[in-house]
Amino acid sequence: MSKLTCGFIGLGLIGGSIAKALKENIPDIRIIAFDISRESLALAAKENLADVTVSVINEAFSECDYIFLCAPVRKNDENLAAVKKFINPDCLLTDVGSVKTGIHQAVCRAGLDHCFIGGHPMAGSERVGFLNSRAALLENAYYILTPTSSVPGRKLDAYRELVSGMRAIPLVLDYREHDYVTAAISHLPHVVAASLVNLVCRSDSRDGIMRTVAAGGFKDITRIASSQAGMWQQICLTNGSNISSLLSGYIDILTRFQEALDAGDSEFLYTQFENARGYRDSLPNASCGPIKRSYRISVEIPDRSGTLAHITTLLADREISIKNIGITHNREGDDGVLKIEFYDENALKLAAGILKASGYQTGIPS
Repeated sequence: MSKLTCGFIGLGLIGGSIAKALKENIPDIRIIAFDISRESLALAAKENLADVTVSVINEAFSECDYIFLCAPVRKNDENLAAVKKFINPDCLLTDVGSVKTGIHQAVCRAGLDHCFIGGHPMAGSERVGFLNSRAALLENAYYILTPTSSVPGRKLDAYRELVSGMRAIPLVLDYREHDYVTAAISHLPHVVAASLVNLVCRSDSRDGIMRTVAAGGFKDITRIASSQAGMWQQICLTNGSNISSLLSGYIDILTRFQEALDAGDSEFLYTQFENARGYRDSLPNASCGPIKRSYRISVEIPDRSGTLAHITTLLADREISIKNIGITHNREGDDGVLKIEFYDENALKLAAGILKASGYQTGIPS
């Protein structure tokens, strides 16, 4: 049996992470890569990730069983036209974008809908580029598949198996449902977070007292406002109708809240907070959704010289990497004065056990 061959058009954070997950979990695989960045291609070759690198989309891709479109969305039409010249009849074409309607329409225009299944690995990082890609990014993350109506069922089954082989969790949706769901649970929250931060920025005093005391709940619910502006601009433009529809519903809820506040409607306020608490507490804790989880722990520490050094030494001795660390001065709604953030869940759990065994009181936000 010949090696499974996968082609990548674009080798950034997501494309690189998928390629690495495939290479790590399916040893008998061959990878062909194209990217406009010569540095990324050179690094992929140096790491023995890419078996073949090309500076243009050419006949090398005719050997592929799968081709992953991982370049920016605005390049889809151009890349589809190039791929169409070389794609073989048995190849499956897929993408990695977080909005599916546009790519499905582009694929239909190109006459490639018979071999296309949209893909959306619901994982990411604030770090971008191939240099920051890693196989673990896909582990236990939902990977949504949006097949066209004309793609054979056997190809969907094979792709689902391939995604499972990356240690991701395949989930099949209609592309229109996908865009509505992600608008609600990913795209609208980014709009809300950015709007709330801008409101506080606009309302702050000249001496910046709001910024000074902002912590706890405010930083938690606005964390995603630190995402890349250009990427979210494009997401809003490509999934605007769904985001706008849900935004109208959100504005209605806010308006009703305002009316309840003005009227002193205690029953409405209690019901809204209680319903929200119940639904929020029912959400799974696994980091499988589109908004990346923060692996953070709170630690109660005494105001004593050497305590911070002791904690970092305990973790360093076990080779646990710390992503971020800071002391919280605003303790409202918080359960620890020291905040330590890690890169993954395993490091978080190991650190919690080590600190607890050393007598420190810790808490992990739900």
